[in-house]
Amino acid sequence: MTDLDKALHLLQNKVRRQILERLIREPHYPMQLAELIGVSQPAIVKHLKELESGHMVSKSKVPSEKGGPPRTIYTVDQAFSIQIDLGPDLFRCEQRRLPAASPVRLAAKLPEHTRAVADALGGRRKIAVGEGLEHLRTLAEALDELDAQRDAIISLHQHVRQRVSAGVEADFEHYEDRSIIQSIVESNGAQLDLNALIKNRTFGEQDLHALVDTLGAQLERQLAKRAGHIVAAPLNTDLRYFLGLGSNE
Repeated sequence: MTDLDKALHLLQNKVRRQILERLIREPHYPMQLAELIGVSQPAIVKHLKELESGHMVSKSKVPSEKGGPPRTIYTVDQAFSIQIDLGPDLFRCEQRRLPAASPVRLAAKLPEHTRAVADALGGRRKIAVGEGLEHLRTLAEALDELDAQRDAIISLHQHVRQRVSAGVEADFEHYEDRSIIQSIVESNGAQLDLNALIKNRTFGEQDLHALVDTLGAQLERQLAKRAGHIVAAPLNTDLRYFLGLGSNE
């Protein structure tokens, strides 16, 4: 199970999401979480063990306020973002780790109008609630703006994929051929991983290599026809596998 699969498995459970929502505010004991969420303490402990095994939370021992034995307290242990885009001719699901850099180091990567927030934090460990609300409002507005831009880019990406898929459907008769071409398109120009294709499909290595060579030659002919000239390259060059995605130069 990959990190992404594990994260999706853990987060699909509502109780585990409620636990994380409480823990990001401050560390909690299992008994506290049981009372706040309205679930039995044994169930809470079971969910905490799942989150701990997935490296989303960690536990530590703290002295009891009543003088008894130390108590186990849980805190959130990871910072990441999961992005899922789904639509006709579109599926992308990835987990991205958030940078752990200080505000000063983050400033260079931030939109210009949000850098003042990083500058205001500096080396301070605490800020007043009122000041924090103002900073959070600024960042929320920046996120909304970036999300709107990302939505537009994703939509444009989908338009491109729809038109590519229409061309693939028209130009390639066999499902295996179309599957390989779509894998090339999904790689966004990266070297095609033949081993992954062999593992995820029913045909063997020899058949796949022959199929890729045939499709590569067909893509070359399509590009040459569209560009109005002959494309020549050594047989062992990577260029042959990118012709369907590259420019006409």
